[in-house]
Amino acid sequence: MSDSSAKGLHPRTQAVHHGIRRSQYGEMAEAIFLTQGFVYDSAEQAEARFKGTGPDEFIYARYGNPTSRMFEDRIAALEGTEDAFATASGMAAVNGALFSMCKPGDHIVAARALFGSCLYVLDLLAKFGVEVSYVDGTDLNQWQAALRPGTKAVFFESLSNPTLELIDIEGVARLAHAVGALVVVDNVFATPVFSRAVDLGADVVVYSATKHIDGGGRALAGVICGTRQFVREVAEPYLKHTGGAISPFHSWIMLNGLTTMDLRVRAQAETALTVAQALQGHPALSRVIYPGLADHPQHDLAMRAMGSGGTMIAFEVAGGKDAAFAALNRLEIVRISNNLGDAKSIITHPATTTHQRLSDDDRAYLGITPGLLRLSIGLEDAGDLTRDLMQALAV
Repeated sequence: MSDSSAKGLHPRTQAVHHGIRRSQYGEMAEAIFLTQGFVYDSAEQAEARFKGTGPDEFIYARYGNPTSRMFEDRIAALEGTEDAFATASGMAAVNGALFSMCKPGDHIVAARALFGSCLYVLDLLAKFGVEVSYVDGTDLNQWQAALRPGTKAVFFESLSNPTLELIDIEGVARLAHAVGALVVVDNVFATPVFSRAVDLGADVVVYSATKHIDGGGRALAGVICGTRQFVREVAEPYLKHTGGAISPFHSWIMLNGLTTMDLRVRAQAETALTVAQALQGHPALSRVIYPGLADHPQHDLAMRAMGSGGTMIAFEVAGGKDAAFAALNRLEIVRISNNLGDAKSIITHPATTTHQRLSDDDRAYLGITPGLLRLSIGLEDAGDLTRDLMQALAV
């Protein structure tokens, strides 16, 4: 039994109540249905289920699960889409969204500034006969030049990893829709809290729920949000047959993460602005990148599209890799790891971790210099984080 749809309510309220399905026991908390299969009342019911299941009719956990369905309904409500399909990881969501829609001969236009694993998926598509064109995502003229009638889709990160460039979703969507292309947005850095991707023209939105949605660094998960037709008729068949479905236990973790996400992410973004302002002008740094700072080249776009600078900061240590490593190794509160969106502040050196597979020329083109560090702000006190970063940079 599902709770009320919560339509018209504030997203923070939806994140607590939307999509709940209670069993006959009337449990208050969302239940974990740890089962791989389901029992049918009759052979006729089993036959009917396999011919076509409804939203609360399940046949196998790889196809769907009550706990996962609660998570899917809740994130779809927050994102403003008709439906969603939860996946085993963020990359399963990216792979599922792109591979399920493409066939040999199709054409995709993608921004060059992408997470390394996303670039790998696009390389795989190219090996299977999909033509992939890359553009500078911040330049609408390049998008227009690369698009052509019949282009299948465009793909980009709304806020790029790790250099925090913003894509004009509305502008790209206008150009893509003019040639009939779907707009697929990786919205991880923008988060569901600050996201307006669908309102701005996105057709499909993917998340690594591992990040801000979980918020505690506990579990892997991803999700594809879109129209019911795309989610259930395009993405779901591909994912359920190739094994990309989420674990019910991880769905339960994500459900609980959603209930506090709005509070957490807004607090993290507030701290991020404070820390970025403190880092500005530091003699050990050659640049500080944060969309919430007025000197960010796309600050106005960030305020229009997100209303915030987000939870991520990038900064370049002037002394290159050696100086960056020395600063990393002096940190006491901020932890070195390649995750993000955690309650704990996390920092990484993209050139040798998340983007190490790129060539030197590609990293240079994207602004991923030897001294660049990517900082994910957690829930610690802003003063404590600032003091930790300052002592680490003092060398």
